[in-house]
Amino acid sequence: MQLVLDVGNTETVVGVVDGASDLKGHWRISTKVPRTSDEYGYLLRGLLREAGFDRESLTRAVVGSVVPSATDVLRPTLEGLVDGPVFVVDPGVSLPVRLDVDEPRTVGADRIVNTLAAREFYHRDTVVVDLGTATTYDCITAEGVFEGGVIAPGVSAGLEWLAARTAKLPAVEFSPPVRVVGRRTETCIQSGIFYGVVDALDGMVDRIRQEWGRPEALVVATGGFAPLVGPHCRTVERVEPWLTLYGLAVAGRLLAGE
Repeated sequence: MQLVLDVGNTETVVGVVDGASDLKGHWRISTKVPRTSDEYGYLLRGLLREAGFDRESLTRAVVGSVVPSATDVLRPTLEGLVDGPVFVVDPGVSLPVRLDVDEPRTVGADRIVNTLAAREFYHRDTVVVDLGTATTYDCITAEGVFEGGVIAPGVSAGLEWLAARTAKLPAVEFSPPVRVVGRRTETCIQSGIFYGVVDALDGMVDRIRQEWGRPEALVVATGGFAPLVGPHCRTVERVEPWLTLYGLAVAGRLLAGE
């Protein structure tokens, strides 16, 4: 089994994956909280121990990170947690994907492993919509070529903006409203934010499919908000919240020569 870590700007998603897609355990920890290597070690050991995983059961660790400072701290920590190598995915690693963009060195690790996972599991042109701190749209060919995409404000951006910039509008939970037309301030905000995200996603996918020239491209929603948003979207055909973790697991197997 592999310990995989998707290090995002807001949260780090940690998982234990057996094979390519058998997720045995998963946790979310804050990336924004500065931690030393010892603190990461104490936290991760506790999570793994409580779930019944020990060093001998973890053959390697695989990290995909968009936060270099966290990567530098995590690497030595992980070397003491797993009984094998620690791989860090970045644009320089040798994987069966191609980054066909103007500046391939700037492509985030999450988009690289999403490309790898789409190539491994879907075998068709795919738009991966990753609903995290930012909402990213990845254009991935059936052969595993990343041809660019879109980066948009994340799901929480509207909620945070309204709460921060208005004196009387309250913070509300991000969830599907009962009705589109709200009858209280809270339900009006809830509807505007939720369906604003849904309709923006469908509209962006329509534009991508048309410009990309692949109207039949599969659309997969992933990320923490995918189970909430995906079922309400006209264009989303599959919801796979753990696609990035599965891509990291596939990368680990390939980098280990398996």
